[in-house]
Amino acid sequence: MTGRPLTSHPPTSSPPTSSPPTNHRLTHHRLRTTALGAILTTLLALAPYPTGTAYARTIYDGAWSVLIVTMSGSCDPSYRYGLLINDGIVSYDGIAPITMQGRVTPKGAVRVILQSGGQWADGSGKLTRNRGAGVWRGQGVSSACTGTWLAERRDN
Repeated sequence: MTGRPLTSHPPTSSPPTSSPPTNHRLTHHRLRTTALGAILTTLLALAPYPTGTAYARTIYDGAWSVLIVTMSGSCDPSYRYGLLINDGIVSYDGIAPITMQGRVTPKGAVRVILQSGGQWADGSGKLTRNRGAGVWRGQGVSSACTGTWLAERRDN
């Protein structure tokens, strides 16, 4: 076998350790920063909030009831759904097997897509602080459908 000769390294004066030596000042700074962060987090968690105040991010956040009316097609004549809006995101508030995705813009434009089994609907419209209206189109069990929707804020 040819090649370079093996060289040995001189032994070190201290035994090998699993971690490199640390700077005491850096470690102390990290501990102080971690402790300060923990204290601030605890204080924020314990800070009193006014009772009954909602911290909604949009004026549309909250519980809504939506009436969906079929104008054409073989879909059921009407449906009523409960919705929740949180930070402008629309979600279904019920127990039926419905998948729903939707958003409300800061100016109240809303778009929602829902699906249940092989049926689906795509709706759009406008919300005000307490009411809304729009149109939808979709696919029922046997044909395409279109219609309108009306929404109103629910009392909590």
